[in-house]
Amino acid sequence: MPGITYEDFLDLAYDPAADELVCEFAIEPATDMDMEAAASRVASESSNGTWAELQVEGSITDLSATACAIDEERGRITVAYPDELFEHGNMAQVLSCIAGNIMGMKAVERIRLLDCDWPEPLATSFPGPQFGTNVRQDIFDAGDRPITATVPKPKVGLSTEQHVTVGEEAWTGGLDLLKDDENLTDQEFNPFADRLTESLAARDRAEEETGETKSYLVNVTADTRRMLERVDMAAEHGCEYVMVDVITTGWAAVQRVRERCEKHGLAIHAHRAMHAAFDRIPTHGVSMRVLAQIGRLCGVDQLHTGTADLGKLENEDTVGINEWLYSDLYGMNDVLPMASGGLHPGLVPELVDRVGTNIGVQAGGGVHGHPDGTHAGAKALRAAVDAATAGQDIHEKAKAVPELATALEKWGTETPR
Repeated sequence: MPGITYEDFLDLAYDPAADELVCEFAIEPATDMDMEAAASRVASESSNGTWAELQVEGSITDLSATACAIDEERGRITVAYPDELFEHGNMAQVLSCIAGNIMGMKAVERIRLLDCDWPEPLATSFPGPQFGTNVRQDIFDAGDRPITATVPKPKVGLSTEQHVTVGEEAWTGGLDLLKDDENLTDQEFNPFADRLTESLAARDRAEEETGETKSYLVNVTADTRRMLERVDMAAEHGCEYVMVDVITTGWAAVQRVRERCEKHGLAIHAHRAMHAAFDRIPTHGVSMRVLAQIGRLCGVDQLHTGTADLGKLENEDTVGINEWLYSDLYGMNDVLPMASGGLHPGLVPELVDRVGTNIGVQAGGGVHGHPDGTHAGAKALRAAVDAATAGQDIHEKAKAVPELATALEKWGTETPR
């Protein structure tokens, strides 16, 4: 049979089949490459090609990807991958194809996986979220308002007793969720088991005092065996959630946690620590949009997606990512976007104006940095959220909520850095 060459992976007249995974990349070809040469190499290396011309004897399954569109002006290409290339339900294998060796190819100076169009057979081989945005009603009965959360600050260093005290003050101040931060797991200064049991006891007291449902995003991140043990422990003690650092722990481990959480009926809060290693450089890596898609397929219920350029972190397409997380995907549940990173009460009206109320709002320093402490900071954030949901001017709301007035006096409506 004739040799297989790079040109066999390029067909600009090709119309992808309905069951093919179609990926959009931004690429900058190497100095000695044009767009067509680089695109064909991307399709080749990410499917069944190699650098040498092959002479294949006998019949083999054709698993070639096809570079089927090139936008020279924008520096973008489209690659279609046959469904048979993938092991369904195995996100690690899928990513090894579409975001694997190609990220280090000499044929491109830069390459970024921008977006994926997930076909039904592959997408539905993953479970998706158990709850998604329904956590607002199923767990909290929050009505139309965003749910609220905070992380004790400093994020590490507090003793268990200090951590619990901060959490109880936040809960009784009106917030829904206490959240561990990404690097708090099971350290000697604040052991996991003690923090879990004592925080949930404080949660129960807060629920009795406020008449509202409260919950705790306890960080179970570890090796997979210990993660599953911690999921079991959270369920045994009556917690509704677990939190996982989904990027650092890996998607295969997230899939195992999703299985175990379904057994217990627990929701998964996804922290995206390390995402910027993939998506911060706009010309290389994997976009946050694709990371969010992977999170939804693997089954997280809540995911940090940014603040629509209002907080302390780099700007990203928060609105577009959120819209994809809400979108219909073959009947799969959606995901609740969490806005976090430098938020304070004065930013809430603009945040809600930009992204709507079907979100979670998390503030750390914007709660605990309140001049009158955490309890007052929680009251201020909750009042700001309630006002934004009702369409009420935040300054009018502050006339009736002195804690909010103090927060506005301290931070105004300015974005921190």
